[in-house]
Amino acid sequence: MTAGRIRAVVVAYSSGTYLHDLVASVPAASTEPVAVTVVDNGSTDGTQDWVRAQAGLELVESGSNLGYGGAANLGAAGAQEEWLLVVNPDITLHAHALDLLLEAARRWPSAAVLGPRIITDGRVYPSARELPSLGRGIGHAVFGWFWPANPWTASYRRERGEPVEGVVGWLSGSCLLLRRDAFEAVGGFDEAYFMYFEDTDLCARLGRAGYDVVYAPEAVATHHGGHSTVNHASAMTKVHHASAYLYLSRQYPGWRWLPLRVVLRAGLAARYVLATRVVRLRDGAQPTRPA
Repeated sequence: MTAGRIRAVVVAYSSGTYLHDLVASVPAASTEPVAVTVVDNGSTDGTQDWVRAQAGLELVESGSNLGYGGAANLGAAGAQEEWLLVVNPDITLHAHALDLLLEAARRWPSAAVLGPRIITDGRVYPSARELPSLGRGIGHAVFGWFWPANPWTASYRRERGEPVEGVVGWLSGSCLLLRRDAFEAVGGFDEAYFMYFEDTDLCARLGRAGYDVVYAPEAVATHHGGHSTVNHASAMTKVHHASAYLYLSRQYPGWRWLPLRVVLRAGLAARYVLATRVVRLRDGAQPTRPA
């Protein structure tokens, strides 16, 4: 079989049949062969044995739970393909999704990362967003969980109007098509982020390096959502808030911004405590645009 241009890197953590469905969806998503590497982050459900039994799949065992970005970097190491598809195991690619992403890449030659329209629970997930700013972030954090249509959340998540192909601030890491040489040029994912905000950080660094981050909604994927975190909701809420602080604090370095960082840390700590008691706050702003 002729070698293709794409290597899919899947980070698995007791992903069950979701992983099976993702792998089964890959052939119909591309008219050319796609190499698939599954990085197992310490599954206890037999994922490793299943991957070994599948012809054409490569298994990389991390040895411990490296987090999402660290495991994705491990799976991408040594890849020779032009493109890397970093994808959650609970994603199902729709027909021709990868072909459509590559077509969009031809229209946007400066694109280093492209993302599809993502459907979850019958709605369009706001996977293409503006980079977080202090004002937008505060408005989204304070109001988004009970008033999803508030102006700060709507602006941040670009939910006004129909999905349109074009340059955005960042894309959800659940399904990213990355130009491998650009990914390597910026050092891949920052492994300081165990989970959450590693996609925001990567897209921001690619943008600063002169590349485009492009949303391509003609390509479609379904995200079945949160399978590996649902049983660890409290811990993941803590990780989410810690990653939010890490990202935002890095935007305001130095002694001049120390008071702001102190306020940020206190505010996020208070929000975390409240989120452990209010499920709706923990789950955050839900998608508002029907599929």
